Amino acid sequence: MQIIKQLNEERFFAIIRINDVAEAYKKINELIDAGVKIFEIMIENHSQVELLKKLIKESKAYFIAGGIITERRALEVINIGIKNIVSPIFQPSLIKMCQNYGVRVITTATTPNEAYQAWKFRVPLIKIFPAKDMGAADYIRDILRPMPFLNIIVTGSILADEAVSYLDAGAFAVGIGRDFYENKSFEEIRKTVNKLKNDIIDFKKRK
Repeated sequence: MQIIKQLNEERFFAIIRINDVAEAYKKINELIDAGVKIFEIMIENHSQVELLKKLIKESKAYFIAGGIITERRALEVINIGIKNIVSPIFQPSLIKMCQNYGVRVITTATTPNEAYQAWKFRVPLIKIFPAKDMGAADYIRDILRPMPFLNIIVTGSILADEAVSYLDAGAFAVGIGRDFYENKSFEEIRKTVNKLKNDIIDFKKRK
């Protein structure tokens, strides 16, 4: 699966939740210029769908549509070419519909039982949210101890400097949101991204 391959290579992705589409476009392009290759774009209205459509045409970055709850919204992003979506809930009908379209759904879980139920529905990646509030890296380690077959990505106010602790705990990838871009100049964004990429290189060498 392409998303598995991409995340296995990068081990992190940026999460963009900015209501102002012009500002979102600016920050996304700054992050692309800084070296980020995978984005989850939170979709809450049609203007954000149009932004995602524009980004797909312009950029070689890999885009995932986030915040998808309804089948109608899922079809909207599927129709612009999205191949992966993230849902903040576990909804079997949404999963089945997307599977019928050849689109992967990353569902969100908080507990080990929710994560296991998603795995039983052949969900390839399971997002644990809010990972930090639930116990951070130790919580991920505890979930994976009896279920090492899960591909877990973690999100929820995680700082770039904390990402490797989650990878050490067994997480497949880490989503970084506001810490990447909020109140930061391009130079600050570049430094944050470069440090994280170097931290991940060091992590891979240890593994």
